[in-house]
Amino acid sequence: QVQLVESGGGLVQAGGSLRLSCQASGRTLSMRFMGWFRQAPGKEREFAAQINWNDRTTYYADSVKGRFTISRDINTNTLYLQMNSLKPEDTAVYYCAVIIRGSLTWDNWGQGTQVTVSS
Repeated sequence: QVQLVESGGGLVQAGGSLRLSCQASGRTLSMRFMGWFRQAPGKEREFAAQINWNDRTTYYADSVKGRFTISRDINTNTLYLQMNSLKPEDTAVYYCAVIIRGSLTWDNWGQGTQVTVSS
């Protein structure tokens, strides 16, 4: 339905920055919200940020608020996550996801990209 591919992860020192990208393809006209989630080893997947695909309304988890910025380019169907002031506890696999028209759940997921923050 909608295919998602993340990129931009890597190794960065604490206090540094990374920008993640998520390329969407397929039935992109049906996208209503896109979001970023993360999963650290041994922990549950947790929500980080979301954006309304049309009006760009955003919402952030308290853990990333003030440090991360979610944005999108509607013309290229690309979702971004600008991550600043990174901390070791931000280390995780980061996934993008989409809520499509008529759905109440995050159903479509990318393959994930690894972010490692060293101290």
